[in-house]
Amino acid sequence: MIPNSNAPMLQIHGLTKTFGKKTAIEGLKFAMESGEIVGLLGPNGAGKSTLIKCIVGLLRPTKGEILIKGYPRGTREARRLSAYVPEVPQMYEMLTVWEHLRFIASAYEVQQWEGEAKELLQLFEIEEQRDEFVKDLSKGMRQKLSLCCGVISGAQILFLDEPMVGLDPKAIRNLKELFGHLKEEGRTLLISTHLLDPIENICNRVIVLKKGHILADGSLEELRARLGEEQASLEEVFLEVTADA
Repeated sequence: MIPNSNAPMLQIHGLTKTFGKKTAIEGLKFAMESGEIVGLLGPNGAGKSTLIKCIVGLLRPTKGEILIKGYPRGTREARRLSAYVPEVPQMYEMLTVWEHLRFIASAYEVQQWEGEAKELLQLFEIEEQRDEFVKDLSKGMRQKLSLCCGVISGAQILFLDEPMVGLDPKAIRNLKELFGHLKEEGRTLLISTHLLDPIENICNRVIVLKKGHILADGSLEELRARLGEEQASLEEVFLEVTADA
């Protein structure tokens, strides 16, 4: 299959996921263009993690279509274009930090990855742990390594579920800097998070979910205009949008 080069990086059409009688997400529809950074926001139980897991193939949608650059979700081509950084890092306990990065680079067939890998380890201040086994890393260090693995894949779209959880303030600042570099490279990011302040000046756009439905989708400026609050912070916009829904 040859994808449409003009196709959005991500397209979601009528996506629904049910668990028995419970509907986690229902009829979701949106698209993301290459180079966009989109914040996926919502209270607990809104369906954010369910949505991301459906996109990356960890859950089977009940209904709907998911396309990555025109390729159906789950195809080899779609998987090669995308990478997932879960909220709880899933690591091989008996691999070292460097072996993890080598494994991901090999899986995505990335050439000459070592230089970028060293820069990422330095950015997150885990270069001294390069030869340590994952089983010996702290939760925060595992999260940093998980982020490094996502980036080193070279994937054109990254799905990040609560990427700042477990990170110290300096690491969060460095992660924001990294997001800016990825945006300059034209890579696309969907970031699910409860931490609104760190992403306020990063995202081109935010999508607000509640009870499995999209309440708002637009830039912060567009959402401010919709609410008539030109100086509102992202947190204030979020609280207003979700207040009575």
